[in-house]
Amino acid sequence: MIRHVVHFTWSESADDARRAETVAALRRLPERVPGSVAFTVAPDAGLVEGNAHTILVADFPDAETFRGYASDPAHLAVIAEHVRPYLAARSAVQYEL
Repeated sequence: MIRHVVHFTWSESADDARRAETVAALRRLPERVPGSVAFTVAPDAGLVEGNAHTILVADFPDAETFRGYASDPAHLAVIAEHVRPYLAARSAVQYEL
């Protein structure tokens, strides 16, 4: 099992409405891109100053399935339209469970 974790920090141009739209687009990915066995996208709870703004955690049965998700045109379209234009910083890790 491969877990994919991404922290997103949004630029100042991403107001609350934009952030909500981006979270919604990310949450729809499992409907459009097959392969994940668990998928969570959530805004930071705001408990600690300086945290990233949004997290995505997705589990895949194996590395090949993750790679298919990562290169899927629907996934890349969401990144191009909803993420990249509003991104200040991103950090990601994939690890075996």
